[in-house]
Amino acid sequence: MQLYVPGFIWKINAQPANEGNQLDADHIIFKRVFWTFKPCIDGFKFCNPVVQVDGTFLYGKYRGTLLVVVAQDGRNNILPIAFAIVEGETTDAWFFFLRNLRRYVTPQDGLCLISDRHESIKSAYSREVVN
Repeated sequence: MQLYVPGFIWKINAQPANEGNQLDADHIIFKRVFWTFKPCIDGFKFCNPVVQVDGTFLYGKYRGTLLVVVAQDGRNNILPIAFAIVEGETTDAWFFFLRNLRRYVTPQDGLCLISDRHESIKSAYSREVVN
């Protein structure tokens, strides 16, 4: 993606695979991925300092949760600005998402975060503020 989409940002978490009690050095297991695009980052600069986060469950062959954050400009246009696929709506997954969102898309202070106030989001946000 980085070759064909300049400014594409992605961060992936993986863990070593285990075969029984042995570490399998040749394989890793996908855990979670975060991504955003340069036009989304640039477009957010023209949006209100308010972001809305939510997750939706993935069903079928690929299980997990898709996390999305959107912003709104002054003309009520909605702009998706970042995405992640995680193992579920856990505190660690939300922390991974919010930390990368803050690092790559919304570094400014005074940002308003709108969510469904899920306990894992509140916990991840509290951890984010401290760190």
